[in-house]
Formats: sequence, structure tokens, C-alpha cells
Amino acid sequence: MKKIFLILILILIISQFTMAQNPDISGFVRNYEGVKFNNGDFSIIQQTLNLNFEKKGEKIDFKANPMLYLYNSDSLNLRFREVYMDLYFKNFDLRIGRQQIVWGKADGAFITDIVSPLNLTEFLLPDFDEIRTGVEAIKFDYYVGNSTFEVIGIPVFTPTVKPTQGSIWYKQPAFPVAPTFDWSKSKIKPSLENSELFMKYSALTSNIDFEIMGGYTWDDNPAMHIHKQIDMSSGSPVLIGINVMPEHHRLYVGGGSFSTEIKGFILRGEAAYYNGKYFQTEDPLATDALVEKNYLHYLIGLDFNIKDVKLSTQFIQEAILDYDENMQNNEMENTMTFLVRYDMFRETLHLELFSYIGLSNEDALIRPKITYDFDDSFSILLGSNIFIGDESGRFGQYKDNSMGYFKLKYSF
Repeated sequence: MKKIFLILILILIISQFTMAQNPDISGFVRNYEGVKFNNGDFSIIQQTLNLNFEKKGEKIDFKANPMLYLYNSDSLNLRFREVYMDLYFKNFDLRIGRQQIVWGKADGAFITDIVSPLNLTEFLLPDFDEIRTGVEAIKFDYYVGNSTFEVIGIPVFTPTVKPTQGSIWYKQPAFPVAPTFDWSKSKIKPSLENSELFMKYSALTSNIDFEIMGGYTWDDNPAMHIHKQIDMSSGSPVLIGINVMPEHHRLYVGGGSFSTEIKGFILRGEAAYYNGKYFQTEDPLATDALVEKNYLHYLIGLDFNIKDVKLSTQFIQEAILDYDENMQNNEMENTMTFLVRYDMFRETLHLELFSYIGLSNEDALIRPKITYDFDDSFSILLGSNIFIGDESGRFGQYKDNSMGYFKLKYSF
């Protein structure tokens, strides 16, 4: 009831603003329903209202983008994707407020694209502009010819949003004994010392488009400090208790990306080096069950057309440097993606197949879909999310969540 009351107040404020300022208004209304293949249960029943308010001026722009999600007719979720102001000067711009920031060249992967954290409450299934979470930030862009220097300061840390218990996407970590949890270090206090800083240099030339980035940030996913109580009285180690303390740690990240055209083919690459990332270990005598390692994440991709068919593929590798054989993660995690898209009937019918193929764990997520545009405002989408593999894989762990779905979307 309290949430509904707050939403009504928001609608009243927005209506007053609209009448007073006469901004440009756009958005969409969407119905989205999915059914699991294995038992016929509804995996999702969602209604979405997306509103986009923009007011453009000569030196100042304003944007507000609230999104209202209604789940199962009884659960409301209001998200502010973006609320910011743009200030324009002769050689530089400032953007102040809540904003989504997209970096890199990858499709369906987040390598240097780490400024905006992710909302993984529905795994990787939503549109990617809805997966990213807005951050409270000040973004400074300075322009020199075809080059841009970008600096982003984030005073308030925002972590990855994870599925909660009861969700079909929630996976309970396996512990040999019932754990206790200490949440005292799971939040980052807003302060100048705890702020995040990102920088990027990008250039667009006649031959290549590239970016170089760096960041002093927090790991969006907390490390699970697992303190084990070991009994050695019998002469061999016996685990008698576990205390779990989630904690975010600082990361230094550096990397870059590029794209270039070679005889009709688009070659893309992206890489990031993470210094000081924590990983779980299965060492039975480890008192903290974590090890700190450096980590490399990169991809190479190729886009091309065969007549009217668009094709794209990527090879993605995650590599842990100075690997410890007791670590839970694989030393190398290899993934490929494939995209095929064909537009028919004067680009009103769209056929698409996108797939993640987990080479290391022999699993996959296959996503075929068909979209029909009745006109510029209304579209129907039919699709499937098919998970293949066993419990050990990133995608195979969700094999019981394979589903068919449809979406009706009216844009205005």
C-alpha cells in the first residue's frame, strides 16, 4: 500500500511538471508473459510502463526516465533508470545525476562496460538497456577534434542486483554445514574516500574506432569471506561451522576496445585487466576460503553480411592469472556468441537467433525470436530461451527454466 501511495505521488509530480514545462514525452507500454517448457508454469507475468521526459535547451538539457514494472498483478517495482541534467560548454559537457553509461564494443558481454552495474534478477534475459542499473555520477566529456576525454566520478556505490529467494533465478550456494551470515561489511558508506573514478580516451578515425579506459572502483559482486571452524582434535581436519561475511573490495581496472572495417567485415576487440579480484577456494584448511588474483577478460568479434542476412560471432575468454588449483573457478572460461538476423517484408518481420555457447562447460543459452511490426507504434514478439547443459555450467544450471514467451509492445 505504501509503494502504491508513493507511485501516485510520483505521477502527480510528473503531471504537474509536464503541464508547467511542456517537455517531450515518449515511452512504451509492454505486456510480457513466459511459460516454462518442463511444467507449463508461468515463468514471468510482467506489465511495464516506460516514460521518458526530455527538455532540450540551448545550453541545458533535462531527462527523466522512470520505469514501472507490475509482476503477477500484485508486485510493483519502480526504477529510475536515468534522471540527469546536461550542461553544454564550448569544448566540454557535464552530465550530472542518475545515468546509464555504456562502454566497449561487445554484444551481450560486459568487459570494459563496468561503470553501470547489472540487474540480474532475470539473469541475462531482459533487453540490455534494462539490465544496466543507473548510477549517481558526474560525467565530464572534453572534445579535441575526433577525440574525447571522459572522466566519471561516482560518489555512491551501487552493487549488482541479485535474484532473491523464491525467484527461479536464485541459486543457493552449497555449504557442507548450515552457515551463519555477517552482513556488517556488505555496504559501502558514501564518502569521498569510497568514491569510484573512471576515465576513458576514445577516438574515431577513418580506419579505426578505439577506446582506452581505466577505473578505480569497487567490485560490484561481493566476495564471500567464508570463515571455517576446523576441529583438529581427531588428528584430521573436521569442519564444524561456517560464518559467511560478504564484502566488496577495491579493484583497479584497465583496458580498451576497438572496431575496424576490413573489406566489408567489421572486426571488433575488447579487453580488461582486473587487479586484485577475489575468488573462492575449496581448500579444506583455508581459514578465509578466498584468494586474491589478477584477472583478464577479453573478446574478439566479427560482424558481416551475406546478402540481406546479418551475422556476428564473438570468442570470449576469462583467464585467472597465477592460478591456484584449489580455486572453484576454472583457470580459463571460454564462451562464444552467435547472432543471425534477417529482416523481411520491408523490414516489418524480423527473424533473429542469438546464442551463448559455453565451451568450457559444454552448455548454452539459445534465444530465437520473431518480431512483427504492425506499424511504427505496435509490435508483437514471440521467442524462446533455451538452456542446455548440466548444473556446473553458467547456462546449464538454469536448464529447468527454459521457456517460451511473447511480448506486446506499444510505443509512443
